[in-house]
Amino acid sequence: MYRFRVWDLPTRIFHWALVACVIGSFVSVKIGGNAMVWHGRFGLTVVGLLAFRLVWGFIGSTYARFAQFVRGPRAIKDYLQGRWQGEGHNPLGALSVLAMLGTLLLLVATGLFANDDIAFEGPLYALVGKAFSDRMAGIHRLIEPLTILLVLAHLAAIAFYVRVRKETLIMPMITGEKVGAGETAKGGGIAALCVALAVGLAAVYGASGAWLPDPPPVVPASGTAPDF
Repeated sequence: MYRFRVWDLPTRIFHWALVACVIGSFVSVKIGGNAMVWHGRFGLTVVGLLAFRLVWGFIGSTYARFAQFVRGPRAIKDYLQGRWQGEGHNPLGALSVLAMLGTLLLLVATGLFANDDIAFEGPLYALVGKAFSDRMAGIHRLIEPLTILLVLAHLAAIAFYVRVRKETLIMPMITGEKVGAGETAKGGGIAALCVALAVGLAAVYGASGAWLPDPPPVVPASGTAPDF
């Protein structure tokens, strides 16, 4: 048993930044009004974070890669029966990770086109009609309780590991290190980080609608009285 690196710094920053943005998005939408500006900003940040994580899941360090922790039904069965051994995400936890990433992707994708009929329009609202935007807004609202449910399940899993298995999952995600018999994570160097960051920034730019042309100027109504 020795101390080894399990979570690289980019993965840890992604994790805690995502936590902060999800909390910020939930709080801002409940406040409403002017806070919806921040709701949109948090949403765009989540877009960039998710794009980064998807790329990092292929070119990041050992335990951040999808190929390392996404397993089939047999691995899940072995884990449930206590035969699985490994570091990083376990086979059952991998399903939770995929569910969270997929749900958040759908959440932000619908939010880009949604509106609240009051003070908020998604940054890509101009690309679609009002009817389509309303449907996206409805789906967006439906996904919110599912997201909360997944977060609660994640917290319950952390509590289970602490209380039953006497193992903390939080500290390794803070320090990056864990005590065990695993091998130190490899890969995910500077070049890979630059690629993932570039994709994340490009995703934010695309989702922000900054590339859309400016709307045509509004022609004021004439106030001249008609001649008789």
